[in-house]
Amino acid sequence: MNIKNFTEKFFEKYGNRNNNPVLFFSPGRVNLIGEHTDYNGGYVFPCALNYGTYLLIRKIESSILKFSTLNFNNDLETELKELFINTSNKWVNYPLGVINEFLKRGIKISGLEFLYYGDVPNGAGLSSSASIEMVTAVALNEFYNAGFSTLELVKMSQKAENDFVGMNCGIMDQFAVGFGKKNNAIFLNCDTLFFENVPIILNDFSLIITNTNKRRGLTDSKYNERRSECDKAVELLQAYKPIRNLSELVVSEISLLEKYIKDPVIRKRATHVISENGRVVEAVKVLKANDIIRFGELMNLSHDSLKDDYEVTGNELDTLVYEGRKLPGVIGSRMTGAGFGGCTVSIVKKADSSKFMSDLSAVYFKKTGLVPDFYQPEIVDGAGRIG
Repeated sequence: MNIKNFTEKFFEKYGNRNNNPVLFFSPGRVNLIGEHTDYNGGYVFPCALNYGTYLLIRKIESSILKFSTLNFNNDLETELKELFINTSNKWVNYPLGVINEFLKRGIKISGLEFLYYGDVPNGAGLSSSASIEMVTAVALNEFYNAGFSTLELVKMSQKAENDFVGMNCGIMDQFAVGFGKKNNAIFLNCDTLFFENVPIILNDFSLIITNTNKRRGLTDSKYNERRSECDKAVELLQAYKPIRNLSELVVSEISLLEKYIKDPVIRKRATHVISENGRVVEAVKVLKANDIIRFGELMNLSHDSLKDDYEVTGNELDTLVYEGRKLPGVIGSRMTGAGFGGCTVSIVKKADSSKFMSDLSAVYFKKTGLVPDFYQPEIVDGAGRIG
């Protein structure tokens, strides 16, 4: 991001060069392992990325909120209200939902000009929505001396997405964006919100994210369907023990599922969640022991479970993962995010990275007709002010 050019765009849009806007940045995130466990009260293992959302924001002497982005052409100007309602201008719903959360808590908002720019691929499953929410929340918190903790901002951003946008997401995305730490992943218990930073020491390996470039909106996916299937599994398993969510069961209890869940589909969903939690716990253990090879194996097992038991992968993700695993230097590859498109994350020997990207691109295009994009991200700190 060229900050000078970004600032120039702000002045071209809003004028008044005598009053400088303030710059904030919020990362995207990739989840290294632990998928579809967050809304089941389970473990996840995300990290914040240097791809994210930049926001220039400035107070103005009016009661108008002005929203603009360099990513789309649809701007919005609106009078300040007691509370906002969902608009047809989809991207603006993310900051508006966050503003609502501040208004609900008695924070008086003045007129503001917003200019956003995101380099998180939209719809790729790297959490562009949580990145927009958190950069807005952090900026408003500072501008109005609201005094909310990072955890409160995380919860407010999740609530904005749940209640205002209408996406029934868990807390992982906003948490990773808010609490990210450079060169660390976050081992998070999504039920208790206890977390631990775990160093990611890749040595001779690198992290490569591959975008299928198959667009999918979460609200259009089967995400909510999977949530209801997990709820059904919990309901059935209460005949076994009084659980609130699937993550209260451990891997050794998977053998009991057949007795209590007769529907094979519901049983497979529960199997994935319980086994995936076990994989996250082991993944943290092996990383602390510097066993990157076993970590890669666990990534592979995670994807296989997401394909076979949770059924959220699809042809494009499976092609990238299974063709990628055949290439030299690859020790682990899996889908990341909600699935049905989006991205994979792979661990590849640095010496083989260039060949991995070129060879995988060729075979993926041959099999799907799509051209993938590749990212070699840095792991960075969470949302905050720049400068």
